Amino acid sequence: MRDCKVIYNKDRDDGMSEEREPCKILYIEDNRDNRVLVKRVLEAEGYQVLEAADGPTGIQAALDMQPALILVDISMPDMDGYEVTRRLRALEQFQSIPIVALTAKVMKGDRELTLEAGCSGYIQKPIDVDLLPAQLAAYLHQ
Repeated sequence: MRDCKVIYNKDRDDGMSEEREPCKILYIEDNRDNRVLVKRVLEAEGYQVLEAADGPTGIQAALDMQPALILVDISMPDMDGYEVTRRLRALEQFQSIPIVALTAKVMKGDRELTLEAGCSGYIQKPIDVDLLPAQLAAYLHQ
């Protein structure tokens, strides 16, 4: 598990040390509405969320903040999520960080392409706001 406080439910006492900081999650997504929704859901569960509106900004934010987990949209202009993931995975500090595709690309083969690019997993949009925190907690526990 990452050295941060993984929270499933803000009302749950999970026995984890309160000395740990909340897990930092970076969400790289060009759609503002999607960023706002995911940030609202995850911050309500105690996560710290940083947003990036495009691939290059996301890569720099990852370098600056060293998140415990990175969410990446696949369909972005200029630099898609596949390329963002490949570039992050090429850097030693991101080889073991979970990178999860959060995407509307659901055609046959899309999941495989995300995994080949280096994503740890794949979550389809539209997200289920009730399940998302637990889905991400599972990646943080790996």
